[in-house]
Amino acid sequence: MKKIIILVLCICTFFSCSEKRGEHFITDKKYRSLVHEQFLKAKELAENRSKELFSIFDQNLTTEQTEALEFLYAYMPLSDLADYTGEFFLEQVNVALEARKTFSWGAVVPEDIFRHFVLVHRVNNENLDTARTVFFKELKERVKNLSMHDAALEVNHWCHEKVNYQPSDGRTSAPLATLQTSWGRCGEESTFTVTAMRAVGIPARQCYTPRWAHTDDNHAWVEVWIDGKWHYLGACEPEPELDMAWFTAPAKRAMMVHTNVFGNYTGPETVNFKNELYTKINILPNYTQTKTIHVKVLDKNGKAIENAIVKYKLYNYAEFYTLADQLTNKDGLSSLVTGLGDLLIWVNKNNEYGYQKIDVRETDTLLITLDHAAGKEYEELMTIVPPAEQKVDAPSGEEQAKNMQRLAYEDSIRNTYKATFVTQQQAYDLAKNLDLDKENVWKYLQLSQGNHQQIQLFFEKYAKEKHLFPFLASLSDKDLRDVRFATLDDHFMHATALLDTNIIHIDEEILVKYVYSPRIHLELIRPWRALLQSKFDKHFIRQVQYNPQVAANWIHKNIQLNTERNYYKCPLSPMGVYDLKVTDMGSRNILFVAICRSFGIPARIEWETEKPQYLSDGNWKDAVFENVSISQKSEATLILKNDPANHVKPEYWKHFTLAYFKEGDFVSLDYENSPLLQNFPAKLLLDAGYYKLATGNRNESGTVSTKTIYFELKKSENKELTISLIPVKTASETLGHLDLNEKVKLSNGTQKTFSQLQNNKGIIIAVIDPQKEPTRHVMNDIPSVKKDFEKWGGGILFLIPDTKITKDFNISAYKNLPTQSVFAIDEDEAILKKIVNSMKKFTFKRNLPLIIFVTSKGEIVFSSEGYRIGINEDLIKIINSVD
Repeated sequence: MKKIIILVLCICTFFSCSEKRGEHFITDKKYRSLVHEQFLKAKELAENRSKELFSIFDQNLTTEQTEALEFLYAYMPLSDLADYTGEFFLEQVNVALEARKTFSWGAVVPEDIFRHFVLVHRVNNENLDTARTVFFKELKERVKNLSMHDAALEVNHWCHEKVNYQPSDGRTSAPLATLQTSWGRCGEESTFTVTAMRAVGIPARQCYTPRWAHTDDNHAWVEVWIDGKWHYLGACEPEPELDMAWFTAPAKRAMMVHTNVFGNYTGPETVNFKNELYTKINILPNYTQTKTIHVKVLDKNGKAIENAIVKYKLYNYAEFYTLADQLTNKDGLSSLVTGLGDLLIWVNKNNEYGYQKIDVRETDTLLITLDHAAGKEYEELMTIVPPAEQKVDAPSGEEQAKNMQRLAYEDSIRNTYKATFVTQQQAYDLAKNLDLDKENVWKYLQLSQGNHQQIQLFFEKYAKEKHLFPFLASLSDKDLRDVRFATLDDHFMHATALLDTNIIHIDEEILVKYVYSPRIHLELIRPWRALLQSKFDKHFIRQVQYNPQVAANWIHKNIQLNTERNYYKCPLSPMGVYDLKVTDMGSRNILFVAICRSFGIPARIEWETEKPQYLSDGNWKDAVFENVSISQKSEATLILKNDPANHVKPEYWKHFTLAYFKEGDFVSLDYENSPLLQNFPAKLLLDAGYYKLATGNRNESGTVSTKTIYFELKKSENKELTISLIPVKTASETLGHLDLNEKVKLSNGTQKTFSQLQNNKGIIIAVIDPQKEPTRHVMNDIPSVKKDFEKWGGGILFLIPDTKITKDFNISAYKNLPTQSVFAIDEDEAILKKIVNSMKKFTFKRNLPLIIFVTSKGEIVFSSEGYRIGINEDLIKIINSVD
């Protein structure tokens, strides 16, 4: 009898397992309950899109599919609830589950790692697409017979075949849009690579140093989970091995490296922030030495303050940027794991605040009293020192040589694809057929790159329209690379449907830029114009046309504001906000502008303050999202002057920033590229209030000298301030000498001496390797200071060892270099050897680019090996110090 019972149990177990064969389930009942509870909250929040999102659960789903979908819905941000469908998310789930069953490593990835770092459909603030499906199909046969380790390396090589580095604007392209373009900035490369890794079941996450400590920039890369351990790699930048990248040395000087983890994550990493939707983890200990610092917050009476906001700030881009923020506990305590450099600790509760600088090398504890209040005027000097540079081991020459050969082949694959982009002659032929200006047609087709067919369709339909080219000019370059014809068609066709020129006379430039244009802020352009026009009756439209504030009142009444749920900060589309009836503040502002433009009203988001505005009586007015009368703004005038002692004309975000006081902290205004600050004195109209003007100047080591002016602007006041950059010392040691009579053969076939090239002002020599990513980064950084180099007028020589030249090399690929730039081939590395031999104290690790500055007397006074973030700025400072 006992044997029969055992047999029956075995048979039952067999059939139970066979029915669920290959499926994985959450075994922790408490965890399952928590996910389901969050799922129900999301369902209630998104009840206005119930059919689009939740009808998918009516299908005959397996338990595995249901649990995976519930997990995604439970924690997804507002943007995903607003703009996508259940069918889309089910496809994401199905491909993730298929990858787990397809590849051998699927069986060894723990359930929690799978859910948080494979299943999740979002990497950062990119718009979502079907890249997971596309990438899985293309990579499946390529990696399925490899080890997990080798598959990760192979996927990164595949990514390099498709994408390489170029800077772009702040909107993050979707992976398929990046694929179509063939390039992207580091945030886009890492989004692309994480998506590719997850497509084949390899856990991956995007890592950020939000700001470097030693230079004005940031960076993003990728970590992959391989056989139980996280490893890093440069996205689309393959190296011979994991945990090897050009940014290894800079990462050792970082004060923070973090990543957002979707959902209720309970991994071993240090937590910077956690709520019911996501966790921000601190992975800096993976890269460098760290220390835990502690902050205790007190009121004026010495009593501990609970729920004060502690912000750990780092100087970068001429502001103190918040790396992490936390609330104090009941004992007034907060702590952070960070690097061995300087930070500014800023604490506030309501409008009271206090702050101190901390040198993490010397101390780990601060007591901060909230004893400051807005209104006090004073100046403050501060020196911020980054962590020290650390030694990094370079890979063997043999490994690198083999890898370089492969990278060159992968470049050729990408270049073959790029050769399919429209040519100038094809653009001219199209222009002739459509009777359009050929240079304009070529301009926009060239900018559209792999998206040229969509723009061509637009040309063909609207060739006779007078606003054709101004409309395209209102779009960003990235828009041209990923916008679809149907979207352009919606906006152009319906742009004037409700335009009432009897209400307001609109200048042509204003009309195109602020009515016709679908580009509002940093959102993906989607169709919304015709749909919004159909959602409101004629009476409401006429009310808004006479008073656009009516639209803001309608939004305030009908759209719920949720400031927490959209934690990835990907903007919701205007139609997504309208349908969901829930939004974040930025997407609410975009909806207001979209409604106004749909009704023929000029509207915009002011770039400096991010305020939504509409044009009324020739003036821009702020929209207010309350049903109250609008009071007149209290305006004041600030005049900024340039200190004649400054070596360079100050630039916003590079040398200075302006910030206004709000709720206990200062918020930087965004005047980047603003015509108001192109010349000094500069006149700014600002709201009355409390402000600070921050300036900074950084030396070669990364140490920065800052000056902050705290001041109040009163109503109707005219205040003048001077931007003064604190002089910094630059290295003046002579590292070696170069014979200026030495001749070099230029790429155009002529021969010139270094003396002829340097124009009596010195010469920059950059020995580069066109096949390697560090060189690509440098060649993309140089154009950003083109005007400074041209103003200086000395020589710039890009020297390429003959062993680094491939058949695909083309000097014309380097755009917008300073006009004095020349290229030369260094046969047998003769010049490189002379440079290295002359610098007796310098050990060359053959890590190109090698960049030196040689004075007009032949003295080498600066050298940098490998990619050095901020090298362009360092060179300008060296030049100015020598002059």
